[in-house]
Amino acid sequence: MDQTLFEKYGGFSTVSRIVLRLYDKLLDDDDIGPFFDDVDLPKLIDHQTKFVSYLMGGPASFTDAHIERAHHHLIIEDAHFDRLKELVSETLEEFSVDDADIEAIVGEFEARRPLLKRS
Repeated sequence: MDQTLFEKYGGFSTVSRIVLRLYDKLLDDDDIGPFFDDVDLPKLIDHQTKFVSYLMGGPASFTDAHIERAHHHLIIEDAHFDRLKELVSETLEEFSVDDADIEAIVGEFEARRPLLKRS
């Protein structure tokens, strides 16, 4: 049986450190930081840890409806999403994630871009 990326990189303990570092970057970003002004960060970071774990093949589960519901009130432009992907990539590099694995994880984020668009 193939090992998931979640297992390969150490499970929840590693993913939680990755997510905490990512949020340091997101909050410091001039374009993305304002999205988090009135957000319960501990709760959000917990959800994001589960979400990134899910993207890496971990045990948590998220449906498209979860993602749409969590972002429905936000106006997220392509530039915001592109910047998110850059910050995710940078953060994963800091944790010595292999390039091919970074590409796979960022691809999982990209696959969900349409869920954030308003019709």
